[in-house]
Amino acid sequence: MNHSIYSADRTTHLKIVVVALVAGILVAGFGITTRNSAPDDGVQTARVIKAGKPVVVTSSGTSVIR
Repeated sequence: MNHSIYSADRTTHLKIVVVALVAGILVAGFGITTRNSAPDDGVQTARVIKAGKPVVVTSSGTSVIR
């Protein structure tokens, strides 16, 4: 038994390709089925953010030594 992929025969390479394709299809199918599928009819609503009260920033007069 040879454990090198370089010296593997044609059927071994085919098996690896098939397993990789099946795994890729399963991952893609899982991603498609778990996405958010809320019935929004393609309409996007804007979220409005209103400004609050103004804030005054003052200095304390102390100096910072760095």
